[in-house]
Amino acid sequence: MKTLLLTRRSALINASAVATSTLLPGPALGQVRGNKILIAGATGVVGHTALEHFAALSGWDVVAISRSKPQYNAAYTHIVVDLTDEVRCREVFGQMSDITHVVYTALHDRAGPIKDRQADVQLDTNYRMLRNLLEPLKVTAKNLKSVIILQGTKAYGVHIQPFKAPAKERWPRFDHDNFYFLQEDYLKDAQIGQSWGWTVFRPQTIFGFAVGKSMNLIPVIGALAAICREEGKPLVFPGTSNSVLEATDSRLLARAFEWAGIEEEARNEIFNIANGDIFIWPHVWPSIADALKIETVEGEPFLVHQYFKDKANVWDEVVQKHGLLPLTLSELVGQSDFFSDVGFTFAAQQSMPGLVSTIKIRQAGFHEYFDTEDAFRYWFDLYAERGLLPKVR
Repeated sequence: MKTLLLTRRSALINASAVATSTLLPGPALGQVRGNKILIAGATGVVGHTALEHFAALSGWDVVAISRSKPQYNAAYTHIVVDLTDEVRCREVFGQMSDITHVVYTALHDRAGPIKDRQADVQLDTNYRMLRNLLEPLKVTAKNLKSVIILQGTKAYGVHIQPFKAPAKERWPRFDHDNFYFLQEDYLKDAQIGQSWGWTVFRPQTIFGFAVGKSMNLIPVIGALAAICREEGKPLVFPGTSNSVLEATDSRLLARAFEWAGIEEEARNEIFNIANGDIFIWPHVWPSIADALKIETVEGEPFLVHQYFKDKANVWDEVVQKHGLLPLTLSELVGQSDFFSDVGFTFAAQQSMPGLVSTIKIRQAGFHEYFDTEDAFRYWFDLYAERGLLPKVR
């Protein structure tokens, strides 16, 4: 499988994509105040928070790349790039001689259940996207210091079979087809003879800000509560999971990116990363309901993606009533309703909790953490402030 994918890596160039550069208020491409970071996938849950984090730091110039404009106004440069377009990537990244750091959060994902996300094209496309970015950049960016990529607990095979808890980075690789490993092996090979280093992070379920994405639970839960409130109904936990879980706040990842881009202890290392506490969905659900100012009761489980199909018109009424941004329900949550069905029920099938050890990253010097219940409240409030969910406080 891996050999086949590697031999096909130069195929399927998206020659029909029309990409243009859009410069938002911020530093020019040639201006450098110290470090200059390239954030790939800047509209995603992780990329958007990383953009906000680094744009607020002194001494960092920020270049964000994505296929659409991030919903954030700050001092950064945005360039439209489709990472599947090899020609466009050579054009753009071949001119970025002053990039010092890369945070790669881009993802090609397939809609629907997990089994539909394992096709060969999924693996091959994600491999080529990273390669299309780094091949021209590693030649041009002579002062490149750090390249960071993301994986997750699928590296331990959580989607295939239970693993012993807690998972540790030093374990032998769980042998299965996964684009994580294609990207990781490529990154290690590309770094040979280079002065820059790489870092791989393996977070748990990530909470953050993004619109219309495929793995983002915050707008799903927020919209679910808003619909229930509009209909005068309590917020029922839709799933069946009683498993012990971990989460990773995207702000924690952003801080870890800053740390890894500077500290030698993070060079050429793989790190699990999580908030530092645990949660169980039915146990945290009352706190979520309190944050969204709605009553919660026990009820029958249901599939969120099917529920949303039947409530699209109710959401439109919520938008009009509260003066929210004019997005349909599907535009707000993307394919994250499918993801929520997996998250709320999939863990119930596991005989062991999918917990990871974060000892290694703490021993390396990164000691930050987040309270997961507080994180829920923070993100619900932020979505409300930005006109995506009703204000309930």
